[in-house]
Amino acid sequence: MGSFSIWHWLIVLLIVVLVFGTKKLKNIGNDLGGAVKGFKDGMKEGNNSEAPADASAAPAGQVTANSTAADKTTIDVEAKQKS
Repeated sequence: MGSFSIWHWLIVLLIVVLVFGTKKLKNIGNDLGGAVKGFKDGMKEGNNSEAPADASAAPAGQVTANSTAADKTTIDVEAKQKS
């Protein structure tokens, strides 16, 4: 019961292609590739969000009138720290 040879893997690949079809396997590959790309982009975005994007940004906890008037779907709240 040693490792499989190249012929075993080729037979398994042939059976998988016959069962699922090449179009289904291509779709699965595209979905997996998109998920990996999205994960990498999210990791890059997460690292960039730690640094302040704009020096003129309001400090945390302050609510500006312009932000509430511009976007009616966002609810701004004041963040308070526990003492």
